[in-house]
Amino acid sequence: MRPLKFGVTVHDQQRASPGFTLFSPSYGRATYLIGMEGEIRHQWALPGKPGTHARLLPRGNLLAAIQTDTGPNLVSSGGHLMEFDWDGDLVWDYRDDAQHHDFYWLENGNTGYWGAELLPIEAAARIQGGRPGSEHDDGIWGDYLREVTQAGDTVWEWHAHEHFPFEDYPFKPHTPRHEYAHPNACFPLADGNILASWRNIDLIAIIERASGAFKWHMQDRSWGGQHDPCMLANGNITLFANGTELPGQIHSRVIELNPETKETVWEYRGAPPMTFFSSHVSGCHRLENGNTLICEGLLGRIFEVTPDGDIVWEYVSPIFHDHPAGYKISQMFRAFRYAADSPEIAGRVKLLD
Repeated sequence: MRPLKFGVTVHDQQRASPGFTLFSPSYGRATYLIGMEGEIRHQWALPGKPGTHARLLPRGNLLAAIQTDTGPNLVSSGGHLMEFDWDGDLVWDYRDDAQHHDFYWLENGNTGYWGAELLPIEAAARIQGGRPGSEHDDGIWGDYLREVTQAGDTVWEWHAHEHFPFEDYPFKPHTPRHEYAHPNACFPLADGNILASWRNIDLIAIIERASGAFKWHMQDRSWGGQHDPCMLANGNITLFANGTELPGQIHSRVIELNPETKETVWEYRGAPPMTFFSSHVSGCHRLENGNTLICEGLLGRIFEVTPDGDIVWEYVSPIFHDHPAGYKISQMFRAFRYAADSPEIAGRVKLLD
């Protein structure tokens, strides 16, 4: 793939969006905030390995999901949501060992997240396709969304077995049936609804908060498993299309689509395409100047592209940790860019001259 050296390899000061970039290396125990030259400007020591990622809140605190030792044996499990102040002191936490992948924070102080639960037998029976005999010993795992207050009280829940149209989205023939269907993102919308993603069936949908039904949905097998759908201020949706499902497709894309027409209105891919590829994890976020920050998570690469696709900033993480399979890896789930004058930073660190 493209990375040949570590640290910042490209920095076009005229076209890049200045700020600070936050990421949490997988299998490590720290979250880092780096400047535009790749220098570590701040870091938080974590009490355990990240479930997936951490993000800054408008008050400057860090909200992270930390792995616990109990709960479902599924990929990207977290279990302990923890909020730390700028100095690393714990100011809030909430434990649900079934929490996994994504979480979100609302201005009213509530926190929402994905959690895993076994599907009732009658719901599991509705799931078609997949590899026969590959169910978990206890059945098929499904998922729920839960929103809790600062006091830990549940104020809203959504359960797949109550609302998901399983019959409309069968598994592909080779997919294991132990879990349906690997949700990996939950993005809160201004109207209270939730934009969600199910990687293993190439589906994104808006869950209506009041009814639990899909208000809007789109499936596209060419995404090849997707991550991190976000709604922009213009109503369009960006997502990271990993590109792992179609025969011969060995490249990823970042896509902006119009949800009304379901057409792609902007796309980034590598040049040549195979120079940009992450089979799993990864994400993308639109910046204030119109550029897009992309996290090519498998390689620990974060880069910024213009609307024309020019790379104007690139960082390849030199931070490696031991993978359970016995090798070193610089993987990360997502990355975030914060401007120096943003509420999240608010002068706590300054850009270098």
